[in-house]
Amino acid sequence: MLSICEQNQTLHHGEAAFDPWTWSWRRGGPAAANGGVPIDAVEAMGLLFRRPACRRVPVAVIGPKNASPRQLEVAEALGRRLGELRVPMITGGKAGVMEAASRGCLAAGGLPIGILPDDEWTAANDFVAIPLATGLGSARNAVIARAAFALIAVGGEYGTLSEMAFGLHFQRLVLALEDAPHVPGAIRAEDIEAALRHIANCLFALEQ
Repeated sequence: MLSICEQNQTLHHGEAAFDPWTWSWRRGGPAAANGGVPIDAVEAMGLLFRRPACRRVPVAVIGPKNASPRQLEVAEALGRRLGELRVPMITGGKAGVMEAASRGCLAAGGLPIGILPDDEWTAANDFVAIPLATGLGSARNAVIARAAFALIAVGGEYGTLSEMAFGLHFQRLVLALEDAPHVPGAIRAEDIEAALRHIANCLFALEQ
């Protein structure tokens, strides 16, 4: 059970306090007054990412350029939720699921980051706030997987499949929504909120 100390706004789990800069639990931190107020893990994640003294390791949203209407709808809703929670979000910065997630994130006040395969930042879709040109072509898929602490696939083709595989190889949390490819080790989430719970549990090192 997570709790928040109303006096100093520190997050607690039992006798340990969470350090948002090192993403670790430390015993002997400021005590939660009267045991603190219980808080949901997703809500706690959003609270931490709004603080200046938080290490903002991103979540990646991956998926196909040629996405279905349903995949685009889910990707935009997912990006919006990440933006609302101020969870840093990276995508491949191009069309389809990447563009839809960026649109939702930006509309909710987030700063969507695009890890582009191209040589110039101008190749990003219109909703990427922070375009990073790599000039790496499809090899940038490995950069996305390495840079994120968790990956969420919305649908997918071969490029998405490679990102999921890289993520698992790098021991990242990999989640699958909609009809994302089946990859052993990836967790199929029932919906966006279920995916967010997995991510929050991963961040706080809680049991899934």
